[in-house]
Amino acid sequence: MGRSYIVEEAVEKYLGGLQTPPGSCVTGLLIGQSSPQREFIVLAVQTPYRDSKGHPKVSTGSPLDEIDVEWVTEHAKQLSHMLPGGLSILGLFLVTPPELSKDAQNTLKRLIFAVDKYITKGRLWELSEEDVTDRVTLHICSKSKKAVCKTFDVKDPKSSAKPADWKYQAGVSTSWPMLTCSVELDLMIPLTESSSDNTDKCMQDGLRKWAKQIEAGHCLINGRQALDDSELISGQKKNPKIIQHLTLPVRILVSDEQSEVDERSSAQVQVCSGSARVRGVVHCRAYIHNNKPKARHAAQVIKRDIINTISCRVAMFLEDLLISEGSHKGPCSGPKALPRRVFVQVPCSGLSVCDYMFPDESTADVAERLKEMLDWETPEGNIDISLESNYLFCPDVPESRSDDYSSRFTSEAQVETPKTQKAFQYYAGLAVAAAIAFLATATSLLYFNE
Repeated sequence: MGRSYIVEEAVEKYLGGLQTPPGSCVTGLLIGQSSPQREFIVLAVQTPYRDSKGHPKVSTGSPLDEIDVEWVTEHAKQLSHMLPGGLSILGLFLVTPPELSKDAQNTLKRLIFAVDKYITKGRLWELSEEDVTDRVTLHICSKSKKAVCKTFDVKDPKSSAKPADWKYQAGVSTSWPMLTCSVELDLMIPLTESSSDNTDKCMQDGLRKWAKQIEAGHCLINGRQALDDSELISGQKKNPKIIQHLTLPVRILVSDEQSEVDERSSAQVQVCSGSARVRGVVHCRAYIHNNKPKARHAAQVIKRDIINTISCRVAMFLEDLLISEGSHKGPCSGPKALPRRVFVQVPCSGLSVCDYMFPDESTADVAERLKEMLDWETPEGNIDISLESNYLFCPDVPESRSDDYSSRFTSEAQVETPKTQKAFQYYAGLAVAAAIAFLATATSLLYFNE
């Protein structure tokens, strides 16, 4: 027998309620957490329908040969940005009428490989030997409701479908512990050229070096170093009432110095046209299953959330910057902040998802995106915006080279204690959104260690 999937009962209800017009099909994503022993599916989300203007609406279904692969993968990419640490896209589902069932598996295989390739492109952390590379596909007949579960190894292009066990269960994630931490950032990244393409590459290279530091950092969970295979919640696992609302504070200790074993670090001089600065404090959150989780696995999911949230925000900022340039609004000036992270609880679950809100956006914009991307209604009052705040101080902007892509923004972030907390919030802490600063220089010399 293949892998075993433990699925939240709410997913069964959601899939059963999907409407498939005659002769059409519906695609969607399966979200959960992998472990070496079994997989957990906690959420299913159908692919939004893309109308003629490119705006998502409720899906009305489409024939197999007309499925928009690009749109399915883009939805997966956007949704992956909304998942905290420990949650990821584990697979796809496809609902078809009986006459389209014959080719369903081939369609699912094509989609699952396309989705995995797209959402992992540009990822800053590396898979470990224990990471599961099997992805699940679920085909459902709209008439009989019969479901066929198969898996594919996405690291093997020649992988064939393997059968898997699919079982529904109530309260799959209600007792998952939550890990939280606030991470202070002050990154200076050299920019060798002023063009946008080179700026993106420089940012990715700089973030990749920082991500390796985070991965190599020491992780303290509840004051204990998380290194070994010791159980994360040892001593509390027999009391589900305690575990159900268990929040574990995390600290990441990162050294700027590299290991002196078998190598020597040497200072290098790099000529650059400017530098990009990412500065501030961000709130990070991750979940770990309660099936005897190991301390080092918990450290891994929170570290990956730290890396993902910074990478995502920088990418969103650069994309927004390019859109602003393309609208012929002219050079931007003044302080610019990365979007702040906000959270909302998943219905019928102990988990939460996140979104990113730019300074000119409101909770109404967030609620609209949640409806489009996750297919559920969220009252604005349920969106927790208190964990990060934008308070920027803007020094004088240098006048020289004001038209240069790398010299338009400079800002600093300050910390303020949130005044209010939402009722469903588990963690009370200090956090502000990271700010990105592009600092102008004529021709700078930047020293750093490699």
